[in-house]
Amino acid sequence: MKAMGMSQKEMADTFTEWNKGELDSFLIEITSNILNYKDKDGYLLERIRDSAGQKGTGKWTAIAALQYGVPVTLIGEAVFARCLSALKEERVAASKLLHGPDGKPMVENKAEFLNHIKYALYCAKIVSYAQGFMLMREAAKDFGWHLNYGGIALMWRGGCIIRSVFLGNIKEAFERNPKLSNLLLDDFFKKAITNNQNSWRQVVAKATLWGIPVPCMSAALAFFDGYRSERLPANLLQAQR
Repeated sequence: MKAMGMSQKEMADTFTEWNKGELDSFLIEITSNILNYKDKDGYLLERIRDSAGQKGTGKWTAIAALQYGVPVTLIGEAVFARCLSALKEERVAASKLLHGPDGKPMVENKAEFLNHIKYALYCAKIVSYAQGFMLMREAAKDFGWHLNYGGIALMWRGGCIIRSVFLGNIKEAFERNPKLSNLLLDDFFKKAITNNQNSWRQVVAKATLWGIPVPCMSAALAFFDGYRSERLPANLLQAQR
C-alpha cells in the first residue's frame, strides 16, 4: 500500500473497511487503529523501529511442524521474517549496496489492486489456518488425542490474537465432515480460494516484480500450488540421494 503512494490515513481507512467483511479479525482491527494513532508529534508508527523479536509461540510452532513433518510454511516464514527484521544494521548496510528492480510500482487502477490485496490476504489467511489444523491433526495422532476441531475454532473466536470471523466457517466445515483432512477441501474454503486466487497471484507476482518482500503470502501460495499438485519433482530429489 505504501509503495502505491497511499497515505497512512488511506491505509487505516482501508483496513477499517476490510474489517467489515471476510477479513473481520482482531489483527485487521488493531492494524487500522495503529495506522490511525497519533500523538503530539504526529503518526506514531513511522517512529517505531522496524526490528521485531519473538516471544516463542511462532518458533515453537515451526519446531513442532518440523518434528511432525507438517508443512506449516506460513508461520515458519513469519518467524523468519521477524528474524530478518532483527538484522537492522546489516539491512541498512545492504540497502546501500544491493539494488532491486528499477522504477516505482505502478498500477492502472488503485481501487482494483487494493481489492486484489484484500483477497490475496484472505486466501493466505485460509492457508494459515489450514496448516495449523494439519499440525494439530498430526499431534493428535501422536498423543492419542480426540480433538474437537470445531470447538477449538469457536474457542479462538471467543477472544485471542487469531480471532477471526471465519472461525465460524471452520466450525461449520468440521461439523459437515469431522474427519476433514484439510480445510482447503471443504466446499466453503475451496470456493473462496477458487474465486479469489487470481487476486492472490496478481499480488504475489506484482510484489516480486517490484522487489517488495511478501514472504508469508508467497509461501502460502507455493503451499497451495504444491498441495493441489498430483505430481511434484520430489522423485528427482529421491534419485539424487
